[in-house]
Amino acid sequence: MKKLILSVVFLVMTSFFAEAQEISKNALGLRFGGDNGVGAEVSYQRGLTENHRLEFDLGWRNDNDFDAFKLTGLYQWVWNIDGGFNWFAGAGAGIGAVDYDNDFADRNNNDDTDFFAYGAGDIGIEYNFDFPLLIALDFRPEIGFNDFNDDLDFDIALSARYQF
Repeated sequence: MKKLILSVVFLVMTSFFAEAQEISKNALGLRFGGDNGVGAEVSYQRGLTENHRLEFDLGWRNDNDFDAFKLTGLYQWVWNIDGGFNWFAGAGAGIGAVDYDNDFADRNNNDDTDFFAYGAGDIGIEYNFDFPLLIALDFRPEIGFNDFNDDLDFDIALSARYQF
């Protein structure tokens, strides 16, 4: 009987300290990128399974010559490297709009407003802290389909997200 009680106590204690490496169900934060990343982005991740998630990013830029926003949706696969380190890869697409300043539009023969669409890939590394913070560095090539975003852009970004 004593062995049975000790075994149960050991199993219960082990279940408190053992943790499988899985991604958070929800994460919300900011993604700071460059190139045609259209400035900072509000970023939301939704875990689907232990190793798959969706990421949605809403970016905006207020420039002297134009105001722009874009919405990106990505499907990502996540693999554990060691402990809290993961690497991920994914693919997705997005849409956006740009509103040019009238003087800039006239100088460059642009319409005042332009809409665009693009395809995107994503690869990066992340660290999942013991407290609810996720830091990531990712590389996102994007290929656009309109005048504002009509070529291949490389967006490198640093993200910080609160997990819940």
